[in-house]
Amino acid sequence: MSETQRVPDSDGVWTLKHLALAGALEGETKLSCADLAGRLDASTQTASRRLQELESAGYLDRDIVSDGQWLEITGEGEQLLQVEYERYRRIFEGEPAVSLSGVVTSGMGEGRHYITLSGYMQQFRAKLGYEPFAGTLNVDLDEESVRERPRLDALEPITIEGWESEERTYGPAYCHPATLLAPAEEYEPCHVIAPERTHHGDDHLELIAPAELRGRLSLSDGTEVTIRVTE
Repeated sequence: MSETQRVPDSDGVWTLKHLALAGALEGETKLSCADLAGRLDASTQTASRRLQELESAGYLDRDIVSDGQWLEITGEGEQLLQVEYERYRRIFEGEPAVSLSGVVTSGMGEGRHYITLSGYMQQFRAKLGYEPFAGTLNVDLDEESVRERPRLDALEPITIEGWESEERTYGPAYCHPATLLAPAEEYEPCHVIAPERTHHGDDHLELIAPAELRGRLSLSDGTEVTIRVTE
């Protein structure tokens, strides 16, 4: 989600939910403002305004035709709904947890450098309770997990603050406690780490732990794993 993208208010989220229930999450669906107004128990003018706001913010694609309009929720809109889903799940199921699956892959080696920097390492010891191994375990998420990853935004992270050295400024990172489920065994403690500045996309996760996870769990590129993230 871009820094300039507006987060809709509760009315906007409510509208997005009804659009999803009408089929706009699976693909284009035809829905008039009058039909939407009936679903929302609101006026046609209100329904039209909410659609315009969602479209302007990037959560909805809309194609107006002579006899109505075609509507489709964008990837950003789906991410927003995933966050809402996780919040409701917490209400009814208790302990927050998100399970994401994928395969182990080789990283670019940047984690080894940044994790060992003193400005980060001191915070890892104090906030995570351990000194991480100098490196990260990289996981490429499967398609379903890419869709569900935004649910992490509903979980409160452990913030590793940014800091400055004489040469440059280092950005913050956000950690979530996790359990790594490998083919042979489960491992904890470990944390999903999400640097504010990263070259990776939403289809990629990095994990840190006090042990070298590849060797400890006999992992290699292509090994399927599941990461159970908690709060």
